[in-house]
Parts: sequence; structure tokens; C-alpha cells
Amino acid sequence: MPVDIKSPAGAPHARILGVGGYRPSRVVTNEQICQVIDSTDEWITTRTGIKERRWATAEETVAVMSLAAAGKALAAAGVEAEQIGLVVISTVTHLAQTPSLAAMVANELGALNAAAFDISAACAGFCHGLALAQDAVRGGSAEYVLVIGVERLSDLTDMNDRSTAFIFGDGAGAAVVGPSETPGIGPVVWGADGAQYEAIGQTFNWDVLREQTDIGFPALRMNGQQVFRWASYQMVPVAKRALEKAGISAEDLDAFIPHQANMRITDAMIKALKLPEHVPVARDIARTGNTSAASIPLAMERMLEEGEAPHGGVALLIGFGAGLVYAAQVVVLP
Repeated sequence: MPVDIKSPAGAPHARILGVGGYRPSRVVTNEQICQVIDSTDEWITTRTGIKERRWATAEETVAVMSLAAAGKALAAAGVEAEQIGLVVISTVTHLAQTPSLAAMVANELGALNAAAFDISAACAGFCHGLALAQDAVRGGSAEYVLVIGVERLSDLTDMNDRSTAFIFGDGAGAAVVGPSETPGIGPVVWGADGAQYEAIGQTFNWDVLREQTDIGFPALRMNGQQVFRWASYQMVPVAKRALEKAGISAEDLDAFIPHQANMRITDAMIKALKLPEHVPVARDIARTGNTSAASIPLAMERMLEEGEAPHGGVALLIGFGAGLVYAAQVVVLP
């Protein structure tokens, strides 16, 4: 005879309850970068909008930064670590194939009953994590989910590569997602364009080191023009679909928080979306650089702390990066 299996009892909706960030102590200015590469502060600022970035010290590991950001997010949410049922970390700079960084962080936090895993979705990773968190809360897999984006991109930066040496920064951002009686995270619009696979990646794969031990350490490489064109034009329809799926228009937004890749990409998206002037836009890249998976939660935290975006306001998030992959959704800010 057929056996009836109980369905998990989830929440009607999910929302971000708290956000927290960690910015490394070491500030690296454009002038310092230009001591190594042939460039100028004016050229870097004009091309990217970056004035400075944060690089981690030896003590500021991805685990240390994750724990600091997570602690702030939990405190802001009013949630205890033992209430967390799932920890999702997006990173490309946990330089151990296994075990996951999430398992380590969950244990150190005291989230001893939580499932934990890492995802590799590069600069779109935080938005991927939010989508997974919402599904877990609404599906009954976890009451509270901790989503972390963390990177030490300075570990993979080639200081002799004039095209990338000034772009990347380090940091961590975290969000606690939990149950809500009203919608707080809109439907995700996500995907991958594998035809652009070679646009961003490593200079060589780890397995090359088995045969060649004198080639140094792999670094990040990027075809800047290819990524700029793709992000500036292909991500606008993605953002529009996220708005449509959430049932709102650009006029309804209280903030636009895109991945902090390049100020010119952000400006191109603002123009193409016809974003109203009253909508504040995250420009955290000026002081933080491109921190990949950490960039959106770090920018969100700064906008809330500095009063640029209102608590409880509606924000459009969009991440895009190596793969090339993307994800966007509308959220209610904590």
C-alpha cells in the first residue's frame, strides 16, 4: 500500500532579518597600487570608480571575516546561533577543496544543528544564497538561514597585471533570512551564460601544479571589455524581469544595490533601467573595491548605516560574475 509522507511545514514567506559586514583593517589606495603598476589614480578612478580597497592581513582569514560579519548579522536580526538551521557561504577564495568553509563557520558560531555548505557563484553568489535561503525557509528545511559572501581576492590578485591589480578587494557580508507573514524576498531571476566561460577565471587550474612547480600561484584573469559589454547590456533585462516578477516598477524602489563590479557598469544600468533620480544607488566600490560575493551585503550594510536607504524599504539586488552567472531579486531591507 502507498505510504503517506509528511510534507515539511514552512513559513508563508521569508525576509532578511539582519545584515552585517566586515571590512579588513588594511586600506590600500590607488597611489599605493600605482607604485607597482604603470597607472594613475585618475585613470583607475575614471575607469572603475575605485579610490581605495581593503586587503586582509594574514590574521584576517575568510573564516575570521565570515564569523565577524555573521555575528553582526545575527545581532541585528535578534537571532541566536543555535537557531540557525542552514549556513550557506559563497566564496571563490576558500583555498581548500574540502571540507567546506561553511561547516567550519557553523561550528565556530555555535550553529551546531545547522546544515552547511559552500557555493561557487562568484559575484552573483550572495543573490544565489538568498534564493536558496528563501526556499529553505518557505519549504520548511530551516527556520533561519545564514547567508555569507566572503572573499580574500588579494590572494588571487596578480600585482603585475595592469588590467586587474587595482580592481579586487577583500571582505565579508552576511544576512540572516527567516520567516515572515508578508513577502520579503521576491522571485529570483537567475541563470548562466556558459558561452562566456573564459571571460573571468584563473590563470591556470590547480592540477597544473602537479606537473609544474615553478610557475608560482594562480591568479585571477579577466577580459574587462567582454565583461563590461555583457554586464552593461545583458543584465538590464534580468533586472527588469526581477522587478516584473516582484510586481513592482523602478519607481517603487527605495534602493538599487547592484554587485560592485565597476562604477561605469552601474551607471550604464541606471540609464538603461531609467531609474528615477530619487532612488539611491550603492557605490560602495569607491572605498571597498570589487569584493565579489561580499559586495552586495557590504553595500547594503553601508547604505543602511549611513541612512542612504531606509530600513524596511524595497531594494533591487543584482549580482553577476564568473561563469558568466547572474541572479537578481527584489527584497525588503531589514
